[in-house]
Order: sequence, then C-alpha cells, then structure tokens
Amino acid sequence: MKVKVISRSTDEFTRERSQDLQRVFRNFDPSLRTQEKAVEYVRAVNAAKLDKIFARPFVGAMDGHMDAVSCMAKNPNYLKGIFSGSMDGDIRLWDIASRRTVCQFPGHQGAVRGLTASTDGRVLVSCGTDCTVRLWNVPVSTIMESDDSADNSAKPLAVYVWKNAFWAVDHQWDGNLFATAGAQVDIWDHNRSQPVNSFEWGKDTVISVRFNPGEPNVLATSASDRSITLYDLRMTSPARKLIMRTKSNSISWNPMEPMNFTAANEDCNCYSYDARKLDEAKCVHKDHVSAVMDIDYSPTGREFVTGSYDRTVRIFQYNGGHSREIYHTKRMQRVFCAKFSCDASYVISGSDDTNLRLWKAKASEQLGVLLPRERKKHEYLDAVKNRYKHLPEVKRIVRHRHLPKPIYKAAALRRTMTEAERRKEDRRKAHSAPGSILTKPLRKKRIIQEVE
Repeated sequence: MKVKVISRSTDEFTRERSQDLQRVFRNFDPSLRTQEKAVEYVRAVNAAKLDKIFARPFVGAMDGHMDAVSCMAKNPNYLKGIFSGSMDGDIRLWDIASRRTVCQFPGHQGAVRGLTASTDGRVLVSCGTDCTVRLWNVPVSTIMESDDSADNSAKPLAVYVWKNAFWAVDHQWDGNLFATAGAQVDIWDHNRSQPVNSFEWGKDTVISVRFNPGEPNVLATSASDRSITLYDLRMTSPARKLIMRTKSNSISWNPMEPMNFTAANEDCNCYSYDARKLDEAKCVHKDHVSAVMDIDYSPTGREFVTGSYDRTVRIFQYNGGHSREIYHTKRMQRVFCAKFSCDASYVISGSDDTNLRLWKAKASEQLGVLLPRERKKHEYLDAVKNRYKHLPEVKRIVRHRHLPKPIYKAAALRRTMTEAERRKEDRRKAHSAPGSILTKPLRKKRIIQEVE
C-alpha cells in the first residue's frame, strides 16, 4: 500500500523576522579569500600582544609562618588544601581559595624538613631535624567549613622517635607505607613505631625521596654524595645508582610517563632521565642562574614547575630546553619549594620570606566562568598563535619576559662563560690529533658513572 504524505518545510510558511539567526555559508576556497593568511597573521600578533597585556600571574600571598617555608605537600583528595612546613617547626593546612590557615599542627621542635599526605588524604606525615616522624589526622570537617571560631590546632596520631634527623618523606601511592630520608632510607608502616625496612648505599645523607606513581614499590632518592639512586621495595638492596658532578636537591616523577623523572640540580639545570636508561639525560632544562631547590610535575605530565635559589619560579615543558614562564616579585626571596595544584591551573611557591605565593599556571588565563563564546575565542586565538609562532614578530613577543636586573646579568654572565668554554674546547680540538679528543654531549657531560 502506498502512502502519500504532504511534507512542508517550516521555512516556506514562516515569516522572516528581523531577529532571526541567518545561516551564513562560507566558502573557504583560497582563490576567493586572498587575504586570509594576512588577516590571521595580524590576529596572531594581536593575540600575542594581548597575552602580554593580560599577563597577571600573581594571585596572592599566604602569610602566617614565622620562619622560612621549607617544604610543602598537596592533599591528593582535596583540591583546595595544601600543607606547608617551616623552619621553626610550624605546620599549617591552607585553604587556597580563601588563602587562610585552616588548621595548625604544632609539635616539631626543629625545622620541618618533609611533609606528605596519604593518597586518601586522611593522614599527614611530617618529619624534621628533631629526629621524629609524626602522623596527623587531617580534619575533614575543618576543610569543608574553614571557620575561624574553633580552636584549629591538631594533635598527632603518633610520634615515632628515631636515631637520626630526617631530610625528606614521601608516601607510597595507594599503599600503607611511607619512606623517610636521612642517614639512610627507612620504609615505615602507619601502624609500626620502627621502620619495616632500611636501605643504605654509602654513608652520605639522603636529601630527597619520591615514590613512583605507576609502580608503588619503586622509589628514587638523591643524596649529598651527588648520587641519584633507584630502590625497589621487593629487593633487599638498592637497584641502581647514578653519580653526577653536582648534587640533586629534589626529584619528581612524571605522573603520565612514570618511567621518566626529572632531577633539580645544584648546577642551575634540571635533568630528565628515563629510569631504564640512566647513562644519559633525555633532556637538559636550562634557564635558572642559581641552584634549583625544588621541582614538581603538573598532573597532566606535560610541564613541571621549579623553584630556585635565584628567587624565581619557572615553568618548563616536559621536553623543553628552556622555560616557558618565569615568575618573580620584589619581595620574594629564595624559593625552597614549589608545587602545581592538583588541577594543574595554579602554582604554589614557598620561600625564605615566610610566605606562600599563589600563581596562575598560565599567566594570561581569564579566571572565572567562561561563556562558550569566550572559550571558543580563546581556543581560536591560541590556534592562530600556534600556527604563526615561528615567525619572528610573533616569536619575539611571545618569548619576551621582564627579568630582575641581577638575574638578567647573571644569565648573560653564564652565557659568556659557556661560550668561552666552547671556544676553548674547539681550539683544543683543532690543535690535537684528529679523533684524539671526543666531545661529550651536554646530556652525558654531567654524569660521572652509573653503578648497578
């Protein structure tokens, strides 16, 4: 049976109104749009300039400590919380949104050297130069309310006294263990007052320790004998050791590629390594002009933040040789710790001048709720900038940063020194028998040896 249907388009019988949205058909044929590239280039230049105009990275300072901020820890279970410990033994939990102290953890008699929170965010572990490890209960209700009325100081769940001072602590991912670093590496359980395991390789002080986010039993440490050591909890002895020319102050694993880690070194550079192949660095990140004190990867694994003795905070791409961003203020002194927030949109730095400072990870990012139209515009301008980033005008504007005069001069001096060193090497090579002098690449130059 055949059914005939009368179909009518709504366009045929509805009247056209002045406020109707007209569909515009665009013909993207390049022969018709001869000026397209020129127009896009101008947009890219303007977008780069606007980025510079709206670059206001500094959000605010969190004031409250009496002495230099020595360490920080993120709360993995709560976005707005960050813990900080200072040289006078004071530990605080901050609410980043309101930039106020939510809770204090008094008890340490000396400097707090290490802080870490368990993966569920319930337990905070702190250690310091007073030879104690303290476990604290993180008050969930206080975080939620963050009111000033209650007495906001917490009592420790447990205090474990040990033989030597501690320099760092880190918690196992999704586990019940944590590791402390000092005269040796000690592995502790929450419920045991003595270490369940101890590792030692050499007699030097271990200054930083980090568990691998992908393989919970692997951890990396750096020590004052210039070594970086890999440990496996399933083995009775350390796995591998890498000795460099200068010591590494801190280590951070890439959360998205957990076989890679980056070490913040005394020689002003950061070195990215593949844990399976330690004979050369994957990438050398240069720009700081003094020792790099701390390093932390973004949760995206695409970039990391470093804090340095030269009073600046820099953000690097995970595979970039030079920093994408540099943050500094007149009042900020030597930066001892730096962390990315858990949503990768903010950076927190702790420095010698007792303050924690909150920065935007993207300096010109518009804060607040964006309309879909605004978000599309930002995405379009980013794409245009990316398309023309190799052209000199756009490149110059995007790369330019105002530097404090001492840092600018120190960077120029470092460039002069490396250039002189290179010239000397070239002359030595030119006046030697061919093949007698081998030039080591920078990625291998700073490594002395690898010990199995």
